[in-house]
Amino acid sequence: MRQTARNRSRRPGALAGALALAAALTGACGFDPAQSGAARPAAQGTRAASGAPAGGTPRGFDEREFQEDVGTAVTITDDFWRRHWDRLFTGEYDSPRVAGLYDGRDPASAPVCGRERLEPDNAAYCPAGDFVAWDAHLMRSGYARGDAWVYLVISHEWGHAIQNRLRRGLVSPAAELQADCLAGAVLYGSSDDGTLKFEDGDEQELVDAFKVIGDKAPWTKPGDHGSAVQRLRSFSRGGENGVRACFT
Repeated sequence: MRQTARNRSRRPGALAGALALAAALTGACGFDPAQSGAARPAAQGTRAASGAPAGGTPRGFDEREFQEDVGTAVTITDDFWRRHWDRLFTGEYDSPRVAGLYDGRDPASAPVCGRERLEPDNAAYCPAGDFVAWDAHLMRSGYARGDAWVYLVISHEWGHAIQNRLRRGLVSPAAELQADCLAGAVLYGSSDDGTLKFEDGDEQELVDAFKVIGDKAPWTKPGDHGSAVQRLRSFSRGGENGVRACFT
């Protein structure tokens, strides 16, 4: 994926291919629906994945391109919500703070959410500090398999920040799947807006990412991420139908 000049729509083909692949798939973000006021994902240790991709960073890893893609994913996601918020929700949009990359192997490096530091191989939105952050090993090891990884993780965690800005009744009990839906709406909506270009192989990389981050069991209760099939379907629903489809 890469950033493009605005108003030059470069939307790829619809997600039919991804949905077809979803049908072939085999089977510590959390949300507390009992909280009052604004909807809030659980405060600590929110996970974008049920486990980090196996293996370390391979030789030849391009750190410069990795850093650029992380920055672009943040910019694209924030820009999408800033431009579309007024047409979707009441009130004003404000960006979460970006704590960004941290070294989960070094406790002193991990941001504090509430009273606990974020865990290794974790990507999180922290309501207590209204920030997003992601473990460097999680992001680099996923990125080594394709740049779409960082766009998916960042837009997903940003989705939790959006949930935290909404009335509780708008947030699905399946908050993780809703965040996947919002991620799809952001990435494909940005393609429609002409600010993001999907390159060859990006959609397959997204499908492969969901194979890694999907839970072994389907969604059954708040806090569950859902199976790979459920997650890809939710992402595809947002990608094909936009933000409003994530609230129906």
